[in-house]
Amino acid sequence: MEIRKKEFTYKGKTIEELKNLDVREFAKFLKSRQRRTILRNFQEVEDFINRSIVKLGKNKPIKTHKRDLIVVPKMVGWRIFIYNGNKFVPAQITGEMLGHKFGEFAPTRAKIKHSKAGVGATKGTKHKAKK
Repeated sequence: MEIRKKEFTYKGKTIEELKNLDVREFAKFLKSRQRRTILRNFQEVEDFINRSIVKLGKNKPIKTHKRDLIVVPKMVGWRIFIYNGNKFVPAQITGEMLGHKFGEFAPTRAKIKHSKAGVGATKGTKHKAKK
């Protein structure tokens, strides 16, 4: 028996079909908040795509501070570096990211790693000699 990988679809459309759509046409497939964001800022999204295509042609990394941009189908397959306030976090754009904002893929707060308590931090070590 042959095992075939299931092809990714978004609201019944394949990635190739979605890539042929205009940004405003793609907005019709999104939920209301994302649709509103794209329809208000579609020119900003299209400008970002056009600038990024030029950078891809020159083999330069695509770096951005725009954490509020919505992922659209033309970006699928790109590697984008999103600024998190400290450094640029790499993100590979996949089909599952469609309709989400860039900021969701570059967390601004790191996971806290606690070590053991130092001398004087607890009552048991309060009276130990400090060097």
